[in-house]
Amino acid sequence: LGYLGRQGQCVAAESIGMRPKHAANLPYRLPPPLFHARSQALWISLGLVALVSLSFWSLDLRWSAFLSLEAAQSMARFVGEFFPPDLSPKFVSKVVVASMETLAMSGLGTLLAALFGLLLALPASRTHSGDPAHARAPTRLLLNALRAVPELVWAALLLISAGLGPLAGTLALALHTTGVLGRLFAGAIENAPPAPSAALRSQGVPAGRVFLYATLPQVLPQLISYALYRWENNIRAAAILGVVGAGGLGQMLAFHMGLFQMGKTASVLAAMLVLVALVDGLSALARRLMSR
Repeated sequence: LGYLGRQGQCVAAESIGMRPKHAANLPYRLPPPLFHARSQALWISLGLVALVSLSFWSLDLRWSAFLSLEAAQSMARFVGEFFPPDLSPKFVSKVVVASMETLAMSGLGTLLAALFGLLLALPASRTHSGDPAHARAPTRLLLNALRAVPELVWAALLLISAGLGPLAGTLALALHTTGVLGRLFAGAIENAPPAPSAALRSQGVPAGRVFLYATLPQVLPQLISYALYRWENNIRAAAILGVVGAGGLGQMLAFHMGLFQMGKTASVLAAMLVLVALVDGLSALARRLMSR
């Protein structure tokens, strides 16, 4: 306490321009001012500004053409072709079936990814300071490879073996999302408070039970939040996967837009908006219930 009191006096004296006699013996160091050569924040900010400036300089951004009156008129004509949407009962029933297919693809793909992501997150994380974690590096390399390949590429590869339809899309979502959730789950496990698991390990409890009874209850709300967020993203991704023939609303969108049937395309786009809004609402409700 006496040491802390002397250190506080030194900081207070330094703030008014004074330096106590015993201050040289205390191991404290005030942060440098913002505009100083030793300020890391200054150099990081200057680096970010330089990168953004180089991005604008290197890219051929034709703002004058984009903001021209001719471009605005062309966009207005294109949007006008979407009206009126096709609301015939026969076509609406097809859209509803495709929406349920897209919802099922995203839900099943996210569920499989959450399960396999958790299984891969365990060897990809270091649970305590004494954990050797021999499989951490190769498992993280596998997770990096899974999420580095976009869902669209996975779907195109899986169409060769699984054929056209929702199976290829579901597996593509599961593979890519496994890489994403596995990495997020591993970070959550490593950042869990270590005291409960350390108390169980000191009593000789096996590692599996330590995870189930100490680590998992602490990180489970965060894991569920990550999974729900990826489910929202997979709704959008599932709609895009139909472009390569993976079923759902995306396949209808690619078909009718390719034939320039803009009324039918507008109905499919409206179904996508409704589906995304519905999933967003359900996800927000689930988070609210978990936080109580």
